[in-house]
Amino acid sequence: MTKIKTIIVDDEPLARKGLAVRLEEYADIEVIKLCSSGADAIEACKTNNIDLVFLDIQMPGMNGFEVARSLSESTKALPAIVFVTAFDQFAVKAFEIHALDYILKPVDDNRLKQAVEKVHSYLKTQQDNAHKKKLASFVAGITGNNCEEILKKLATGDTLTDKRYPESLAVKEQGEIIRVPVATIQWVDAAGDYMCLHCQDGQTHILRKTMKELEQELDPHLFVRVHRSAIVNTKQISKLVTQVSGEYLLVLENGQELKVSRSYRDKVKAALAS
Repeated sequence: MTKIKTIIVDDEPLARKGLAVRLEEYADIEVIKLCSSGADAIEACKTNNIDLVFLDIQMPGMNGFEVARSLSESTKALPAIVFVTAFDQFAVKAFEIHALDYILKPVDDNRLKQAVEKVHSYLKTQQDNAHKKKLASFVAGITGNNCEEILKKLATGDTLTDKRYPESLAVKEQGEIIRVPVATIQWVDAAGDYMCLHCQDGQTHILRKTMKELEQELDPHLFVRVHRSAIVNTKQISKLVTQVSGEYLLVLENGQELKVSRSYRDKVKAALAS
C-alpha cells in the first residue's frame, strides 16, 4: 500500500496531536511530521515528498494562506492542502484560493472522513498536466493573474506579480459556502449592505460586502462602475445608447438596461474603447 506522506501544521500542540491521533485510523496516511509553524512546514515540504498538508490558518508569524502561497511558488509538486480553522470566515478565503478542502475546529470525525475521501480521490486521478493546471489555478486565486499567463511564467521562470483579483467569489447560501466564478457575473447592484451578483445562468447570489469593497476585489480590466450602486462586466455589454435627454443607457447581452450616471460616463466610454 502506497502511503500518503502527511504533515500537520498548527501552532497549538494539542491540536496537532489530536489530529494526528485521529489520522491513525487511516492506514494509508502516514504522518511524518507535526509542524508548529509555517516556516517549519515549508522546510518539511522542501526536504520530503509531502503528499498532503493539514494546515491551520491562524498562526503567528506566517499564517496558513502565506504558507500555501509559498508552497505554490516552490519548484516541487504542490501537495494537497486541507485547511483547518476555528473560524468559518476563513473558509471563504480557503475556497477563493482553491484549497482541496477545509475543516472547522473542533474537528468532527465524519467531516474528517469526508476530507480524507476527497484527498484519496484527488491523488488517485491526479496527472502531471492536471496538477500543473491546479497549481496555476491556485496561484491565480491568490494573485488574480490569468491561469494561462501563470503557466507561461512558470515555464519561463518569470516573476509572478500579485494583482489580487480572484477568479471566484465565495458566497454563503443556506449554511453552505459556494464559489461563484467571476467571469459568469453579468452585473452587480447594491441592496443596502448587500451586493446582488446577477449571473449568466439567471441566478442571483447575495454577497455581504459594500460596493467599494467589491469594486476593489474585481479586475478593473473586466468590470466597470457605471453608477454608485452598479458594476458591470464589460464583456456582457451589448451597446451604449445615448438618450434624448443626454443621459447614457447600457444594454447588456441579456437585454438588461442599466443607467450610466454622469460621474461614471467617461470611465464607461474608456472601458468600452479599450
